[in-house]
Amino acid sequence: MATLKQIKGSAIQFLDADPVEYVGTWSSGGSLNTGRGLMGNGMGTQTAAAVVAGFNPPSSYYANTELYNGTSWTESGDLPSARYQGMAGGTQTAGIYAGGYTGSFPALGDTYYFNGTAWSDQSSSLNTPRDSLRGTGVQTAAIAAGGISGPGTPADDETEIWNGSTWTEVNNLNTARYSFNVAGTSTDAIAGPGTNPPGYQAVVESWNGTSWTETTEINTARNNYGRTNQTAGGASTGALIFGGQSQPTGSPDSMAQTEQWNGSAWTEIADLGTGRSRVAGAGTTTAALAVGSYPNTNNSATEEFSFPGPTSTILQEGDMWFNSSSSTLKAYGVAAGIPAATWASGGSLNTGRAGLSSCAIGTQTQSMASGGNPPGSPRAINEQYNGSSWTEVGDLNTGRAYGAMFGSYSASIYAGGEPGSGNATTTESWNGSAWTATTSLPTAISSMARYGSSQTSGAVAGGYTTTNVATNTVWDGTSWTESGDLNNARHGLGGGGPSSDALVTSGQDSPNGAYTELWNGSSWTEVSDLNTAKVRAGVSASSTTSALAYGSYPVSTTTESWNGSSWTEVNDMSTGRNGQGGSGSNIAALSSGGYTGSQTAATEEFTADNALATVTTS
Repeated sequence: MATLKQIKGSAIQFLDADPVEYVGTWSSGGSLNTGRGLMGNGMGTQTAAAVVAGFNPPSSYYANTELYNGTSWTESGDLPSARYQGMAGGTQTAGIYAGGYTGSFPALGDTYYFNGTAWSDQSSSLNTPRDSLRGTGVQTAAIAAGGISGPGTPADDETEIWNGSTWTEVNNLNTARYSFNVAGTSTDAIAGPGTNPPGYQAVVESWNGTSWTETTEINTARNNYGRTNQTAGGASTGALIFGGQSQPTGSPDSMAQTEQWNGSAWTEIADLGTGRSRVAGAGTTTAALAVGSYPNTNNSATEEFSFPGPTSTILQEGDMWFNSSSSTLKAYGVAAGIPAATWASGGSLNTGRAGLSSCAIGTQTQSMASGGNPPGSPRAINEQYNGSSWTEVGDLNTGRAYGAMFGSYSASIYAGGEPGSGNATTTESWNGSAWTATTSLPTAISSMARYGSSQTSGAVAGGYTTTNVATNTVWDGTSWTESGDLNNARHGLGGGGPSSDALVTSGQDSPNGAYTELWNGSSWTEVSDLNTAKVRAGVSASSTTSALAYGSYPVSTTTESWNGSSWTEVNDMSTGRNGQGGSGSNIAALSSGGYTGSQTAATEEFTADNALATVTTS
């Protein structure tokens, strides 16, 4: 028998304390003396910061400057006039502020320096006065970009560089925006997401000292958030953004999400203790400040962000160690996080429908949604998902609902279903851009489960002809062959996994079924039932050891996770439904469409994060 060291390449670690997650934490800091939001950027570090100006509704504008020493805020010299939404940069003792809004247009363009106690007018203004702009840099080399010049005017794309005495217009942003943020230096910066009506953006651009280039989008679009960047180097070495406003749906929500930029990608890390927007940020990616907010809730609050110390052992997925202090064997991984996993909204389908099918080996970021109805009007619509949005691509040749699709995002088979009254034998093959008719099923059937990883290796199981059937019909790329029937005949069941390691579960016999069966490539074995019987549920299964079953007829939110031996109820869906498409596994699943009382276009994503688990031994 192979040892763990032979399998993993290293021995189990023996540690006095558990490793820590490399996600950082937010904790409470000292409160502002004058609570407010829309101060623009903070200046300085976590233990030597400054914030200036700001706003509180309905019409309170501020010139106040406050200094932070790592514990508390102290009032200092004010700006010559009250304003908000200007750009700010520099340090606690050498700051710069330009532009802003006083409550009436035109916007301002004047520039000021701060020396730690007082502000001085530099008698040089932005070439384009504006508010809701953002910038970064120091007193002798700063950058300001974006904003808005006046009521009803479009978002600005102007970029200006400050050389210590004058502002010079340089190459514009590719995408105009305001109420966004800029991190880095005057020669190495990023412009984060913001507002360009009618909506908020996820677009991010990088600045190399000469021009802006679009780069990796942030995970969650927002505006009016805080930012900070690393002390050494510019945005190419990292940045954080935190808080802000989510995309408006009536009244915009304040956000708590923090995202970390490593120069090429964004990663969600620890949330703020309290969601807020119009927040100022200062410090570094390992020691940051989030200050103030608007509206009045938490408008004086400060939160401090810190990462694990340099001597900490950092958790990595797959780690296993023996904690000598508690005499326990522990492990860290995604599977341990399944009980706490939650459903979140994804991009909506272009056309809401129920009875659609998704590829058996699809994932949360690459899936299909094919066919579906409203009743009596089967659809041929075919859409593909990229992790954030659906795009309609080549439609089926024959519109159907409650068919079965196996294979992958780029190579699938769609078989059977209801084209109207009765069932179909029709089979179509997908090559990534178009569907082509191929060998028909031997029997007209609908509401069956599917499994299989490719166009040349898959199967459909169970379903309804004129009665419930247990038939398992296998596809070899050219023809269908019946092989190894299910133990329990039923329809409205779901399944997934490759053709040699599959699972089917749920379905309707009499009454609704909770059966689960596993396929080993030649026969089915009945195993532990679902805790709650389901029919027309969504099923995401990657193998016989990883599956998720969710929703049910008539309408249910119940979700259960399969670990290879038993089902466990986990967090419910946000909205009860049945007849939806399902892809992925029990650590990253995707549910699309379905019936909620009417045909829906809503998509939900189920995600488990890495978590710590104690390993039981005997």
